[in-house]
Amino acid sequence: MSRASEIYPRARVSLREVGLRDGLQLVKAFPSTAGKAEWIKRAHGAGVRHFEVGSFLPASRMPQFADLRELIGVIAGLEGARSAALALNERGADDAMASGVDEVVCVVSATEEHSQANMRRSRAAAIDLVRSTAEKAAGAPKRPLVMAAISMAFGCSIAGPVDPAEVVRLSEACLEAGADIVGIADTVGFCGPKQVEELCEDIGKLCGDTPYSVHLHDTRGMGIANAAAALNAGARILDGSIGGLGGCPFAPGATGNVVFEDLVYLCETMGFATGIDLEALFPVREILKTEMPDEPLYGALARAGLPATVTYRH
Repeated sequence: MSRASEIYPRARVSLREVGLRDGLQLVKAFPSTAGKAEWIKRAHGAGVRHFEVGSFLPASRMPQFADLRELIGVIAGLEGARSAALALNERGADDAMASGVDEVVCVVSATEEHSQANMRRSRAAAIDLVRSTAEKAAGAPKRPLVMAAISMAFGCSIAGPVDPAEVVRLSEACLEAGADIVGIADTVGFCGPKQVEELCEDIGKLCGDTPYSVHLHDTRGMGIANAAAALNAGARILDGSIGGLGGCPFAPGATGNVVFEDLVYLCETMGFATGIDLEALFPVREILKTEMPDEPLYGALARAGLPATVTYRH
């Protein structure tokens, strides 16, 4: 069994809450460290176990992630919880190894144009970063999982259409470079269920027994439909953010991630137990409203509530 399979067993669905990273990239005001810690603790109490909490970037550039190491420490103190954070360069990878984070995410763009805009490096150089990060992880006192996330996998807001075969090629290159797991991201919400199903099937064939993740945005209202297609195609790791926060500063037109609460409900009603109690998860939204009163929050379930006649497992 691979290291990734031990952490993300294919026998169940694993949901990654990415609001503390992706959800805070574009906000005008962000929560206090205490507010973020309460966000994590309450979500953990509801059953959430995977948290993506920031990027290893200078605080002068991304002040919303200045407390990243403190949040990694908060998660380390919660039973069964795992932290993840992005490393976009060699310094970030070094910082990640020293932080004790459980999972390091390296980004490889599906197009050269987005790679240059997002990280100011070629895709080949981004894969080299995956390789060097995996080598560092292998020698770290606490070995983190290394994920290679293929951004713009379903279409690029800068370059246009993306050939699925190119996404598979990049994913294979990342695995060969030492990544424990790959992920595919609809960074700007371009695609529909058919595209998601087909690419997930192709990535599933590449990965075999090793799990892969799917990161979706709801820019055009297709997020939940696309998540259902991913599940039907065999994906078992999905990203979402509480309240649908999110966006990419280098992806014009990108809006929020799939609403995490709606994603939980989708999984449960499709027969995939998540281990998450929705009634206990809803109050986390109140922290966001208090800490970021000017940020809009989304979610069909938050608006309509749980149906009285429907029960679900958690």
